[in-house]
Order: sequence, then structure tokens, then C-alpha cells
Amino acid sequence: MLLSAVSDPVVRRCYRRFVPNPETSRVADVSDLRVRVDQDKCTGDGLCVQYAPDVFEFDVDGLAYVKGSDGQMQTAPGVAVDVPESLRIAVIDSADECPGDCIYVTGSDGSAIAGPNS
Repeated sequence: MLLSAVSDPVVRRCYRRFVPNPETSRVADVSDLRVRVDQDKCTGDGLCVQYAPDVFEFDVDGLAYVKGSDGQMQTAPGVAVDVPESLRIAVIDSADECPGDCIYVTGSDGSAIAGPNS
């Protein structure tokens, strides 16, 4: 099954799992992704900031927050922002690799794409 997934143009390899390819996917709508960080679970390890610094940023409290399309940090609890097309895989990887399991990536229909509930 994994071998067929590797050769299938509908999926792309994402560090630990296969995710839908936005260009050819018939599986799930990943053309519009949103991401949020649960600061209550954030451990401050910084993988997300390393993977996608245009989307994640540390605040003075040492926790990660998402940045809006204007580049401004969004500090309100539970705020989700749109993921730029060029950073989709980096954001998904951030959610998958996050040791605090605090990054939630959802599709346009609200379905979990990456993170704790995926």
C-alpha cells in the first residue's frame, strides 16, 4: 500500500505521512488551509518557527503564535490564519513534528489535515 502511495500523483511525501497533493488531489480539499496554535499546549521548542518563520513567531512569553497575512503576530487565543500556498508543506510538517502537539491545520471544510486531531 505504501509503495502505491509513493507513485500515486495524488499524494506527496510529508516527513512521517502522506498528505494530499493540492494540485491533483481528489481525496481532500487542501487548497485552502488554516492553522492555529494552542498556547496552552505549546512547549516553546521552536520547530514551527524554524520550518515556517513567515507563519509562526515567538512572543515574549516564549510561546509560538501564528502571523496573519500582514505579518503581524496574532495573540488572541484560538485565532487561525490562512496558510500561504508556498508554505503548505512546511506548515503541515510543523504540525506533524511539533513535540507539544499544539499546531492544528484544517482544510476549508474544517477537517483536520495535520496536528493532534488528524
